[in-house]
Amino acid sequence: MAESPLIFDRSLIRARRRRALALGPATFLLDRVADDLADRLAAVLRRFGFALDLATPNDAVRVALARLGSVDRIVSADFMPPSGKTPPPLFVAADVEALPFREATFDLIVSALALQFVNDLPGTLVQIRRALKPDGLFLAALIGGDTLNELRQSFAAAESEIEGGISPRIAPFADLRDLGALLQRAGFTLPVTDSDRVTVRYDTVFSLMHDLRRMGATNALLDRRRSPLRRATLVRMAEIYAQRFSDDDGRLRATFEIVWLSGWVPHPSQQQPLKPGSAKGRLADALGVREISTGEKAG
Repeated sequence: MAESPLIFDRSLIRARRRRALALGPATFLLDRVADDLADRLAAVLRRFGFALDLATPNDAVRVALARLGSVDRIVSADFMPPSGKTPPPLFVAADVEALPFREATFDLIVSALALQFVNDLPGTLVQIRRALKPDGLFLAALIGGDTLNELRQSFAAAESEIEGGISPRIAPFADLRDLGALLQRAGFTLPVTDSDRVTVRYDTVFSLMHDLRRMGATNALLDRRRSPLRRATLVRMAEIYAQRFSDDDGRLRATFEIVWLSGWVPHPSQQQPLKPGSAKGRLADALGVREISTGEKAG
C-alpha cells in the first residue's frame, strides 16, 4: 500500500499551537463550531456513555456537550492538553494520526477544526471508526477548501507581480465531495457531509493575519517557501486585498468554510436499503401519474 504524501509539517503545527496559546488564542471560530456541534447532537435522540473529543484545541466542545447533557463521560486526546478554563477530567496524550485506543472503546467521537491538518486523513478516519463501538457516531468539523480564498488570491497576484512566481501559502483543505467518499471508504454507514460559510470582517489584512497566528493556523506546509516574505510583496498583497475584497465601509471580508462530516459504525439496528425488486407498490401509483413503457412517447 502506498504511503500518503506528507503535506503538513506536524512539528511546526505543534509549535504554532504553543505560540497561539502564548499570544492569547482567538477562539471565535471554535466557539461557533462547538455550539453548532452541540445543536447537531441535540437532534440525535440518544445518550452517549463514553465520548472522545479528538484534538480540539480548546475546551469549547466539552463545555458545549456538558450543557447538552446527553454525554456521560468525555476524554480528550491530543499532543497537548486543550486550552481553556475547564481542564479535561480525562486526558490522553496522543497523536491524532496514531490513535492509542482499543477497538470499540467509544460511543461517540467528536472533533472541531483539527483534522484538516492531518497528513493521512483516510487512515485517521479508519482508526476513528475502529475506536467506535457498533452503532457509534462520529461527528467532526474541518476547515474546508474555500477558506481564505481572498487571502490566497491576493498573495498569488502580489507574488506573480513582484517576484515572478507564486509559492504555496494557504493549505489545500479537503473538498466536501471527497470527504463523503472518504467516510464510506473508512467503513462508516449513513455518511453525511455539508458546509457552512462564515464571513468575518477586518479593518486590515494584517488584523486577519494576526488572528490566524492566534488560531495557530499560519502556513505549516512542508513545501512552504523558507525565505522571509519580501516587504514589497506584503505591501502589494495588502493593496490587492483591499481593492478586491473590501465592502462599502472599507472593511475587508475573510471567508472561512466549515465542512461537517458524520457517520455511524455499522449495526444491525440501523436502516438498511431494500433489496432490488422487493417494492410492494409502484412509483407511478404513489405519484398519481400514468406509467409510460419503454419506447412509448409522452403525450
